[in-house]
Formats: sequence, structure tokens, C-alpha cells
Amino acid sequence: MQRLRTIFLSFFKIGLFTFGGGYAMIPLIEREVIDNRRWIERKEFLDLLTLAQSVPGPISLNTSVFVGYKVRGLRGAAAALLGVVLPSFVILLAIALFFADVRHNPVVDAAFKGMRPAVVALIIGPVISLARGMHWSMLFVIAASALAVWGLGWSPIYVLLLAAGSGIAWELTLARKMEKKHPERQQNGEK
Repeated sequence: MQRLRTIFLSFFKIGLFTFGGGYAMIPLIEREVIDNRRWIERKEFLDLLTLAQSVPGPISLNTSVFVGYKVRGLRGAAAALLGVVLPSFVILLAIALFFADVRHNPVVDAAFKGMRPAVVALIIGPVISLARGMHWSMLFVIAASALAVWGLGWSPIYVLLLAAGSGIAWELTLARKMEKKHPERQQNGEK
């Protein structure tokens, strides 16, 4: 069982060294919990990431909470959440206190301009990770979802609900086909 201190420090490090928040944190969380700590498997992480995207709130916070919960229950979720939020809170508090002094500083402005391309790359990374292992036909679903949200202005909530309903219908259809094809499995209680 992982110590709460270890969970807190792992997510504190992620929160401290991630610029861009949200999706930019996902590759760091993935590297820490899968590659470095080996707390969860990659497929399980992708499932948690999908769940984190589906519930209200920032994806990085949701992912942290779900990973912390998976590793150590409610206390693990609290430790992960506190760890990932605390650095941002302290930094934002410091910026708020001194914002007037640094607002027009050319060095600060240049630093943010320099970080933008890195943040874009950090956002693209999870997209590629999520796409790995998908059937090629899912590219159509990705394109249709993007068109619905950005082209047609649909709410992402409706797109997620529609995609979830379609996934359930698809799996039920496949299960019925398998049942018709192999009725003896159903009689023996096999799935």
C-alpha cells in the first residue's frame, strides 16, 4: 500500500512543474503513475482518463483524484488532489499579490510566449496516447465529434452522452450477434 506522503509528493511535483494545466498535466501524470511508480497499468489509466473527461471539472484534477482513489482510496484521492492543487494555489496567490508589478514585464511576457508551443505539444501528447489501440473506424467518431463541437457548436456534454450511448448500443449489438452465433455459451453461463 502506498504511503499518503508519497502520493502527495508525486502529485505536488506534477502540479509544481506543469505549465498550462489541464491537458498539459496528463503526460506528466501518466509518466509518474505508470512508468515511474507503476501504480496502475496503461489501459487502466486510459479508462480513468476517459472517466475524468466525462465528469465535471478540470481533467487534470479529476485524473489526479481518480488515480489517488485507485491507489489508496479516499485518503489517496485527497492527497493527490491537495498535491496537484497546492502549487498552483500558492503561485496564483503570489502572482495576485505582485501582478501589478510584473504585468508589463517584457521578460515575463517573453517567457509565456516561449511556453505556448510546449503547452500545445503537451496537449497533443495525450490525444495520441488515447488514440493508440483504437480501431481505425474510431477516427470517424473522433472527426464527427470534433465537427459537432467546433463546427456545429454542440455542447461537449451532448457529444459525450451521444458517444456513450452509441458505444453501449454497439456493444449490445455485438453481444447479441455472439449469442446468436454461439448459443451454447449462454446456456453454460459463459460470456
